[in-house]
Parts: sequence; C-alpha cells; structure tokens
Amino acid sequence: MSYPLGDFRLDIVSDGTFRLDGGAMFGVVPRVLWERVYPPDERNRIRLGLNTLLIRTPEANVLVDTGIGTKWTDRELDMYGIAHETTAPASLRALGLDVDDIDVVICTHLHFDHAGGNTVRAEDGEVVATFPRARYVVQRGELETARNPHERERASYMPDNWEPLVASGQLETVVNETEVVPGIRVFPVRGHNDWTQLVLAESRGDRAVFFADIIPTSRHLRPAWVMGYDLYPVELLERKKELLSRAVAENWVCVFEHDHETPMAHIRETDGKLSAEAVRDVPAD
Repeated sequence: MSYPLGDFRLDIVSDGTFRLDGGAMFGVVPRVLWERVYPPDERNRIRLGLNTLLIRTPEANVLVDTGIGTKWTDRELDMYGIAHETTAPASLRALGLDVDDIDVVICTHLHFDHAGGNTVRAEDGEVVATFPRARYVVQRGELETARNPHERERASYMPDNWEPLVASGQLETVVNETEVVPGIRVFPVRGHNDWTQLVLAESRGDRAVFFADIIPTSRHLRPAWVMGYDLYPVELLERKKELLSRAVAENWVCVFEHDHETPMAHIRETDGKLSAEAVRDVPAD
C-alpha cells in the first residue's frame, strides 16, 4: 500500500501478522458483537497486522514502529501466532530500500509488538540495532515506564528491544509534542498507557496520522470499543472522540497498525456512524 501525501510518500511496511485474544482486543464489548466484525480462531484469537509506516520526505526516510521482530522462541511464535509472511526489512527491500536507508525510527511506544523489530540478534548472539544508521525517537516518559513498568503491562516490555540502542547512543528521548523532522510531529495520547505517542505527517495541507494502539484497527472506531489492554479506558474513550472528530473534519489519512485488511483509510461519518474508507493504492511513478 503506497499513497502520496503532498511532497511526502507513505508506504505500509509489513512485518507480517500475529494473533491475540479477541476478548482482550475488545475489552468489555461482548463477544457476540465483536466476533461479527472480527471472527476468532479456535483458540479465541484474532489475526492482526503488524503494519509499520515508511514516510519518505525530501529530508529523510522515517519508519514509524518496527513490528514484532524475529527474536522469538518456538513456544512464543506459537503462543502469539506470529506469522512472518514478510518482515519489515524484507518489505523495505521490496520498495528498493535497505535497513541502512532509514534515517529515523519513531517508536510510538515500547511494547513488544511495536518495538520488537528495533533490534535483531546477530550471528554471534549479540542484540544490535536493526537500522544501524537511524536515530530512534521515543517519549522520555515511555522509556522510564519501560524500565520500571506497572505490573499490568510488565509482560509487554522486553529490554532487548531498547537497551542496545541506549548503549549505541541511537535512542533519543523527547518530551511531549515535538517535530522530529520537518513536517513530522509526535504527540503523546494517554489512554492505552501513559506515554504512547501518535505521529502526524503534514505536507502541503494534507495530513496523515499513525494511530498505534489508540485505534489499533478500523473495527475500533466506536469510541467505547477499547481494548482490555488499555490502562485508562475512560480517558481513552474521550480522546478517541476528539481525534476521530478531527480525522473526519480534516480528512486525515489514518493508519491502523494492527489492521491486516485495511491498514490505511479515510474516516467518514454518515448519520452519526463512523466508517473506514480504504485509500486506494497509488504507486510512485
């Protein structure tokens, strides 16, 4: 999936798919409702995308999140249903780029399914940066949380996904809303956890937003449909209303990180109901 945004170009860079419990992905929403839009497998898991986003600007190649990565045991591969139909580096190669071509990696947060591809295990067993030339950008509060996590999200943080970057000097922390490169800003939205940052790309008046786990799939457009994984569901509900209202009014290109069928869409409102209208693939000339 490729789409022009002013002077920028957006490309979905897939790291494959994985599976999580459907009930956890929809929180208090009864199964009889969510299974109509997201049928589960025999283990009650739903198939989710691992969509990262490449933003090519005149100044830099920016990758938003890195997927789940490859540092997994066979037991974990089965538990999470990790299916690397492709990987983020392989998807980049299909676009004519290599890991050395990435200038900036923006980490929305450091949970394993978003930051697992930050690093890779080398042949000698050492864990090193997947993108050796890139600076990795994360909220300072998120790094502090990852190092001292609440027990509710402790299992989601794995130090191998960021500590090698601290050691190499590649991890850069920011505080609150920040312009990372010209035209690309990050801003934290409390709800999923304390310090998830969304990414806003803007060029020539066109805007795109990468929603991370604030709105993980197009099936989560209803404000009250939040995940069981979310630490602050009531606060998240209110922030979703604000963001979705802007998405409709300003015609944002919306990127859903975990939607393997509709990774990029415009949000439309008809008779008070929201729907995702998939953007059409517009390859570069």
